[in-house]
Amino acid sequence: MTKTIKVALAGAGAFGIKHLDGIKNIDGVEVVSLVGRRLEPTREIAAKYGIAHAATDLADSLALKEVDAVILCTPTQMHAAQSIACLKAGKHVQVEIPLADSLVDAQAVVDLQKKSGLVAMCGHTRRFNPSHQWVHKKIVAGEFNIQQMDVQTFFFRRSNMNALGQPRSWTDHLLWHHAAHTVDLFAYQTRSPVVKANAVQGPIHPTLGIAMDMSIQLKAANGAICTLSLSFNNDGPLGTFFRYIGDTGTYIARYDDLFNGKEEKIDVSRVDVSMNGIELQDREFFAAIREGREPNSSVAQVLPCYQVLHDLEQQLNAA
Repeated sequence: MTKTIKVALAGAGAFGIKHLDGIKNIDGVEVVSLVGRRLEPTREIAAKYGIAHAATDLADSLALKEVDAVILCTPTQMHAAQSIACLKAGKHVQVEIPLADSLVDAQAVVDLQKKSGLVAMCGHTRRFNPSHQWVHKKIVAGEFNIQQMDVQTFFFRRSNMNALGQPRSWTDHLLWHHAAHTVDLFAYQTRSPVVKANAVQGPIHPTLGIAMDMSIQLKAANGAICTLSLSFNNDGPLGTFFRYIGDTGTYIARYDDLFNGKEEKIDVSRVDVSMNGIELQDREFFAAIREGREPNSSVAQVLPCYQVLHDLEQQLNAA
């Protein structure tokens, strides 16, 4: 494909804006349709980014013949069904993490992608952050092997608000959303499947209906281990912080930045064409469409992560 890739983006919230900002830097791609929950705010964002079509129903965007691909930044509970709708409409699709909030739904998306031959990718952004790419390149080169990953995913979210401080129409989830990043990254970076997983969780929030604290242990087939702590109760620095403890060094990744174990910053500016993990993720999606290949973080590649999450959910439900 050499022509401009025409894109519909569904979900005009905090993360949708991050994708719109990233796509501005990518040649040969144009967002032609924006889908949001409320029409007027969606029209305002569309006007700001020069997007001609605004709607509140994804079906309206899928009906546009010029749309080649869709990026889904919608609530978790809609991801699988909307991904399937995009594939059935003949559109390539990138769905933000998580692919689904059940293994059955995740498998259904993978099965349809295989039948369709279209590009279907999930936004496991950590694979694309320059910090994690730098570590991955050392691992592939045989210069670093992970012994342990120690990961903290911390937020202060005791009410249903998004990253912009606006009320959410859906409830976030520590296991199916936030743990998915680390479960997938651990297997990806160790280049070894997860063979053992354990989880415990704190009390269920009386109104949100979810656990606000969770602890997960993972072991890979090659012997590497991972300890993941997650909380919506942390009144402090927010985000996910990864400590890679290996045989030749220790590295700490904070989104797109990387430090060694002594907190000395490592220059990762030449790892890729951008320092923005979301933009790099989108670049991979569009490159896979143009080149007719499977993208890094394809729905098939990340499916084992959702098997692990399913197993952990079964454990937690039985506790």
